[in-house]
Amino acid sequence: MAHPAYVQTSLDELDEPLRLTTFTVVDLETTGGSAAADAITEVGAVRVCGGEVRGEFQTLVDPGVPITPFVSVLTGITDAMVSGSPRIGSVLPAFLEFARGSVLVAHNAPFDVGFLRAACIDQGLAWPGFPVVDTALLARRVLTRDEVPNCKLGTLAAFFGAGTSPNHRALADARATVDVLHALIGRLGSLGVQSLPELRAFTAQVSPAQRRKRHLADGLPAAPGVYVFRDAQGTPLYVGTSRNLRSRVRQYFVASETRTRMGEMVGLAERVDPIVCAHPLEAQVRELRLIAAHKPRYNRRSKFPERSAWLKLTDEAFPRLSIVPTARGEAAAYLGPLRSQRQAEAVRDAIHDAVPLRQCTDRLSVRRVVRAACALAGIGRCSAPCEGKVPAADYAALADLVAAAWAGDVRPLIGPLERKLAELSAAQRYEQAAVVRDRIATVVRACARMQRLQALTGIDELVAARPADDKHARRDTGARPGHPGWDIVVVRRGRLAAAGVAPAGTAPWPVIEALLATADTVDPEHEALTEESECILRWLEEPGVRLVHATHPWAVPAHGAGGLVSWLAADSAQRAASPFADRRPLPMSARPARASA
Repeated sequence: MAHPAYVQTSLDELDEPLRLTTFTVVDLETTGGSAAADAITEVGAVRVCGGEVRGEFQTLVDPGVPITPFVSVLTGITDAMVSGSPRIGSVLPAFLEFARGSVLVAHNAPFDVGFLRAACIDQGLAWPGFPVVDTALLARRVLTRDEVPNCKLGTLAAFFGAGTSPNHRALADARATVDVLHALIGRLGSLGVQSLPELRAFTAQVSPAQRRKRHLADGLPAAPGVYVFRDAQGTPLYVGTSRNLRSRVRQYFVASETRTRMGEMVGLAERVDPIVCAHPLEAQVRELRLIAAHKPRYNRRSKFPERSAWLKLTDEAFPRLSIVPTARGEAAAYLGPLRSQRQAEAVRDAIHDAVPLRQCTDRLSVRRVVRAACALAGIGRCSAPCEGKVPAADYAALADLVAAAWAGDVRPLIGPLERKLAELSAAQRYEQAAVVRDRIATVVRACARMQRLQALTGIDELVAARPADDKHARRDTGARPGHPGWDIVVVRRGRLAAAGVAPAGTAPWPVIEALLATADTVDPEHEALTEESECILRWLEEPGVRLVHATHPWAVPAHGAGGLVSWLAADSAQRAASPFADRRPLPMSARPARASA
C-alpha cells in the first residue's frame, strides 16, 4: 500500500507571495498640500502583478477652483487644461473600480491616500480600506544614506534606473514609482520578506526584538522629564524629553516610532533611566545638558555646541573681521555665537559688502605704508589702509560702526545694503538684488540673536512664573480644574539655576524663596550653553509669563536688530505667498526648432 507523500511548505506559501500580489500604484496632482482645503487635478495609476503591467488609468480632473501660478509651473497643469475635464465625483468611482482587489501603493502614501479618502467623504462614498504600501517609507527602511542622499521619487528613480523619469505629472510619476517598487521588492527578497504581511510588518519598523523590550517602559512615571536609554555597560545611547515619560517611552516599541535608527538603538538598550522634572522647561534644559555632556551616538542634534563660531573684530591699528571658535575676554568686539562656520562666513561677506573693511591678514602700521593695495581696493570693496589712502581715524570710524551695530543700533550697517538693494531693483537686476536681500537677512538675524542672548545672559538673577499646564499641575495635589498653579524658574546669567511648581492653592512666594535658597551658583566666567539660553528665552516670551524679580532690567537696544526681524518675517511670508513677485518673467524652457531651407 502506497503511503501519501508529505511536503514541508515554505513560509512564503503561508501567505500570498509578493510575486502574485496585485498592486495599484497611484499618484495624484493637486492644487495644494491640504486634503481638507485643496482639490485633485490629475489621477494616474498603474496596475501591476508579477512584474507585469495589467492596466493604466489616467485623467485630468476639474478641481472647481483656480490653479495657482506656482502649482501650474510645478506640474504643468493649467486652468485651460482642466477646463471640460470630469469632476472628481465622476472620476473617483472609476478609479476605485480600477484598483479593486489590489494593494494601493504610493510614494509618500499619506498624502495621496489622504486626498482620496477626503474625496470619498465629500462624495459620500465608502473608502474600500485598501492595504497601503508607502515606497518612501520602504526606501528609508531599505536604503542607506551612503547609497542615496534622500528618498525623493526623483532620487530613487535615478538610483534604480527607472524607465520613466518623474516630472510632477500623475501617470509618469506612477510609472516611475512602479520601477522603484519592483527594485525595492528585489532588495527585500534578500532580507527574507516574501509576502505582503511580511512587507507591511517590515515597513512598520517594529522588529520582534523591539516588541520584546516593552518591559523597559514599565514603572516609568507619567510626568514631565528626561529619559535616557542605556546599553549593558550603562553608556547613554539616546536622550529625549517628554511631558509624559511613560507614554513617550512606550512609543519606541510600537509602529508609531518610524525612525530607522531608533529600532537599532532599542535593540542595544538594556534599561531606561527617567529623570522627573518640575515642568517641561526644566526637562528641555536637562536634555540639552545631558546631550552636550555625553554625546549619545543616536542623538543627532545638540551634540556639539562647541562647533559654534564667532566673528571677531580684531583689536589692532586697522581692525579686520576674523572667524574664531570662541569669544575670549579681550578688547576685541565679537558677534555670536553663530551656528556654524558657514553662517559666520555669510555674515562676514555681508558686512564686507556694506563696509569697506580690509580683508587681508597683513599686520598694518599707522606710521608707514606696507605695500600696494590689492584688487579689492580697485573695485571699491576695501578702503586700502595698506596704501595709506584712508586716515587711521576714518578707518577706526568704520570699525566702530560695525561694533556699534553688533551691540546696539544696526541701522548704519544695514543702510548701505538697503540702498544697494534699491538700486539693483530699480535696474531690474533681480538676481543680484536677491543676494543683497539675503545678506541683509543674514546680518539682521545674527545681530538679533546675539542681542537677545546678551540681554538675558547679562542679568545676574531673574525669577519668572507662568500658569502651569493644568493636567500636570494637578497630579497628586487634588486641585480643581481651572486652578493650575504656577511653573517657576530661576535664571542666572542665561542658565537655569532652579525650577519648581507652586500648586494651586499654595502661596507662590515661599516656593520662590526656597528655590532661590537652593538654586545653583553660576560662575560669571562660565559661558552658558547657547541652546539652553534660547530655550529659556522662548519660554519667557510665551503668553502668560510674568517676571517676578530681576537684578537688572531685561531689555534689548531700542534700534537693535530685533526690530527688523518682524519685517523680515513679513517679507518672507509675502514672497512665499507670491513666489514670482520679485522676479522677472520666466524664460522659455525650450526654443523652437530652427526652420530648414
